[in-house]
Amino acid sequence: MNQEYITISELNHYIKGVFDEDIFLRKVYIKGEISNFKAHTRGHLYFTLKDEGSRLNAVMFSYQASGLKFIPEDGMKVLVCGKISVYEPTGGYQVYVESMEQDGLGNLYIEFEKLKKKLASEGLFDQDKKKPIPKVPKKIGIVTASTGAAIRDILTTIKRRFPICETILFPSLVQGADAASDIVKKIKLANTYDIDTLIVGRGGGSIEDLWPFNEEIVARAIYESKVPVISAVGHEIDFTIADFVADLRAPTPTAAAELAVPNIETINTYLENAMKRSTLSINNYIDTRKQSLSSILTSYILKKPTAMYEIKEQNLDYLIDRLNKIIKVCLDNNRVRLYKDINSYVLTNPEILYKFKNQQLEHIINKLEVLNPMNTLKRGYAIVKLDKKVVSDIKKVKIDDIINIDVDNGRINAKVMEVSNGREEGN
Repeated sequence: MNQEYITISELNHYIKGVFDEDIFLRKVYIKGEISNFKAHTRGHLYFTLKDEGSRLNAVMFSYQASGLKFIPEDGMKVLVCGKISVYEPTGGYQVYVESMEQDGLGNLYIEFEKLKKKLASEGLFDQDKKKPIPKVPKKIGIVTASTGAAIRDILTTIKRRFPICETILFPSLVQGADAASDIVKKIKLANTYDIDTLIVGRGGGSIEDLWPFNEEIVARAIYESKVPVISAVGHEIDFTIADFVADLRAPTPTAAAELAVPNIETINTYLENAMKRSTLSINNYIDTRKQSLSSILTSYILKKPTAMYEIKEQNLDYLIDRLNKIIKVCLDNNRVRLYKDINSYVLTNPEILYKFKNQQLEHIINKLEVLNPMNTLKRGYAIVKLDKKVVSDIKKVKIDDIINIDVDNGRINAKVMEVSNGREEGN
């Protein structure tokens, strides 16, 4: 029986022709949720469209993607128009998107934003609550799947960069319905061990695959961990709630290992340079001290120490001479003042000073006598008082007032009978 065998390329080419000839598949309108979104550097967009039960690969070339009025991202619900065809190299069929518009946000994305806002309001993302990652750890814990690229990349990177660091794997489910509770269990278990840093994460995947790291119980377990936590979930473009609450976010598991441990070659280079600088500094210090010692040993003062005292003795003589001159000047000045005082005219003729002071006293007494009001009364004048106050203004006196009139040899009490503003002769 003769069988004609065909190649896989021929088969895929035939299937592609069947798809392309189908009128219904030439223009399809599909609604779904974006997952595994990737924007190529050339501008092409690659992603998956999915609903509750199925998924479909999609591609949108740059000349069509440039007309989009929004930026596609995982979890976004969209309406697309395009054609269904086969990508011959892999034999997979996919939708070639010609146009796309938003159809609201996916349920997972809405839950993500809701939980993110809630935890942020409680302060779980605050930078001042982040614990520092040890620079030189002795022991690192890892919460991830026991198999797969993530644990392999982490262990390989740590061994390469810092082989003296010990690692402890806490194998955990990282996908599926039971993954979140298992991750929480392993984080709490890791906190009972004597470790410096804890890496929590997994490799890349769809938003559904990464969803355990968006669960609230996982976020709170990371926040409550006493050991500093580095999140390492998915690829660089993937962000989960665990990334926001962790003490440090790494874009990939490999990057988490690089952030967790230093490069031992860098440390060795630093230590070598530090040792060289220390040795150079010590040698320079010793050389400087040797020069100082040599200078002291050859100094004139050390060879002839009495020279220092000779200078001091000479200075002392100078100060003593200067002090004696000052004392002599003071004594001479005081002698001159004493001589002037002893030979002053007042001291040698004290009676003249007495006569002068006596004349001054008599002059003052004569002035007082002139100003004495009693002498004025002897010349016929009088002092009029009302209520013990001298009356100097006629307006201060009225009829029937009792006034006191002081004359030279007594007082007259009188009653005012008349008050006149003028002076009349003979009255």
